[in-house]
Amino acid sequence: MTELITLFLMFLPAWAAADNGIDVQEIVEKANRASYYAGKDGRADVTMTIHDGKGGARERAFTILRLNTRGADQKFYVYFKEPADVRKMAYLVWKNANRDDDRWLWLPAMNLVKRIAPGDKRTSFVGSDFVYEDVSGRGTEEDHHVLIKETDTQYHLKSTPKDAGSVEFSYYELWIDKTTHLPRKAEYYDKQGKLYRRVEALKVEQIDDHPTVVESKVSDLVTGGYTINRFTNVSYDNGYNERIFTERFLRRPPREIR
Repeated sequence: MTELITLFLMFLPAWAAADNGIDVQEIVEKANRASYYAGKDGRADVTMTIHDGKGGARERAFTILRLNTRGADQKFYVYFKEPADVRKMAYLVWKNANRDDDRWLWLPAMNLVKRIAPGDKRTSFVGSDFVYEDVSGRGTEEDHHVLIKETDTQYHLKSTPKDAGSVEFSYYELWIDKTTHLPRKAEYYDKQGKLYRRVEALKVEQIDDHPTVVESKVSDLVTGGYTINRFTNVSYDNGYNERIFTERFLRRPPREIR
């Protein structure tokens, strides 16, 4: 279960291959599967530490469940435990491969289920430097991908969104580990071509035969703020029932997260 680093690029179509015969789209698809589709389902407890760039920090604790459903479709459930101002808040995503995702946020203080518009997926996730799209991933067909460089250990890609007006970045570069297929770093450039955001997989461990990011970091290079997620109690193939990934369980958390 991991955050999430998504995949985007420039000038050539997504199926383009480098002169050495490397299929760039295949690299992207493998990275997407390694990041978001390990096992039939997954669970993790997450401690999120948000640093404001001025010396202040605050923490959030939550549990995340993920279920692969049909094809590339998935469902995610995030239940917040700490601090008090977000306790019992829940976030539900139905990730749809061929159309916009369905997203809901349960706000217990207001007794309100809020539907999150598709255009909100690049906004801050609960006040952190992560965005909503980091949680569930980005479609691999949404961007043009190009191989910039290959080393003994990594592929270095560059991606550009096909719909430039739908996102705040102009492109980003991505470093993918050849052995695990996990993205290890992504750097985002704004519309003026200036680097402004960095996503990193700081620690990777082998869990249930799956390479797993257990510590990740997102840095806001403009404000100096950053957010670190640490993942514990990670497990795969837990046999989750699809019925728990519904609006009903936004108000009443399933036993799997307790």
